[in-house]
Amino acid sequence: MQMYIGEGFAGNGVNAAHINIMIGPRDGVVGQAFAASLASPSQGHCPFIVVIKPNVAAKPMTLYVNKAEIRSELHGRATWGASQAAVAKAVAEALLANLFPPEAEDDWCIITANWVNIDCDDIDEVYRNNYRACTTALHAAMAKTPKRDQLTHALTQLSNPFFTPKA
Repeated sequence: MQMYIGEGFAGNGVNAAHINIMIGPRDGVVGQAFAASLASPSQGHCPFIVVIKPNVAAKPMTLYVNKAEIRSELHGRATWGASQAAVAKAVAEALLANLFPPEAEDDWCIITANWVNIDCDDIDEVYRNNYRACTTALHAAMAKTPKRDQLTHALTQLSNPFFTPKA
């Protein structure tokens, strides 16, 4: 079974981006999850195929899943527009840079779970942060990071954007 999992976070405040990613063969567990997610939208969450432009999907075929329910016109444009465009660019560039094995182009798929804050206020910053977060997640997945030594070091600086424990 081949499945690569990665995570990327970029930016600060309401325009920050957080992306979780799964990459793997269409005929494996990632492909099964891709099909199930695409066929099972829920209230406020409608997975969709990422496109570079209309009628040109990113490759490997990529499914965008929004973590936050769309709450406003700007939030919708930030999610379906800026964030999707950033993911499309990051995935296509990774393919063209040979980050994935050759068979990935046509035989693998990607699922991204994307956080775009409902209070975002700068669509261009949302784009930049989602591009950086997706690029980070793709590279982390394919490199199978973090490694043990990275985990050991990270535990000395435990924190996330919402909480830092007191010493």
